[in-house]
Formats: sequence, C-alpha cells, structure tokens
Amino acid sequence: MGSVDAGGTGCVCAEHVLLRNLMTHLILREKDVVIMDMEAGIEHLGRGTASGVDAFITVVEPGERSIQTYDKVKKLAGDIGVSNVMVIGNKITEKDDEEFIKGHVGEDNALGFIYYDKKISVSDRENTSSYKASESLKTAIQEITQKLLDSVN
Repeated sequence: MGSVDAGGTGCVCAEHVLLRNLMTHLILREKDVVIMDMEAGIEHLGRGTASGVDAFITVVEPGERSIQTYDKVKKLAGDIGVSNVMVIGNKITEKDDEEFIKGHVGEDNALGFIYYDKKISVSDRENTSSYKASESLKTAIQEITQKLLDSVN
C-alpha cells in the first residue's frame, strides 16, 4: 500500500478505496495466500482497506506501548470482522522478551521472534538487504514463514 509522498497533497483515500475494492474482487483458489504489507499505523483499519482478510500480522516489540498498539489493532480488526491477529516479536534480546510478548498476546498468536542483530542496523544504514546480512534474521523469517504456512494449510 502506498503512502503520502509529499506534504500538502491530501489523504490517500482514493488509494485505500482502490485497494479495498481490488481485495474484495480478487479471486483466490483454496490455499492461496496474499500478504499485504501495509504502512505502519492503523489508518488502513479505520478506512476498512483490509476488511475481508483472514488475519493480520502485527510486528511488536517487548514493551508496554507496543502491546497497547497490538490491543488497538486487535480491537479495530474485530470491528471490521477480522478476529485473527497474530504477532511477530521484533528486537528481542532475551527469552524474557519472548515470554513478555506471549503473556500479553497468547502463545498461539505469536508466530515467531526476530532477535536484535547489529548487522540488521548496519544493513539499513548501508541500504542493503538485512535478509542477506543477518543469518539469524534469515532463519527467523524461514521459521515464521513455515509456521504461517502450516496454520493456513
């Protein structure tokens, strides 16, 4: 989903309507998966852009404000008929971080965890692939992907 590219250009209402209509009319076969990478924030929930999806995946960090955002996403998702909100824990530094997140979202809702790795920050500064730079990130993404695929099959 796109975003506002310049100040003063207005909202992206037309883009949200187009995407919502596209998703409503998209024909999928059994076991097909569509993943939409939405702009961070909750505007797509308020506008119903993502209504009709089976689940949301929200990235959370091990902190209370991040969990509060998850709670808000879960409530708004429910308002548009989406009851399955899963999380990926990010910037994890120890097992206690995992337990904190699981304790707040439920173990079944936790798809996996991405541990903090300095190589990810360096790759971002260098504008290179974090996936290629960090073996731990690559492994975590593969595990999360497999768990997600297992949950839809």
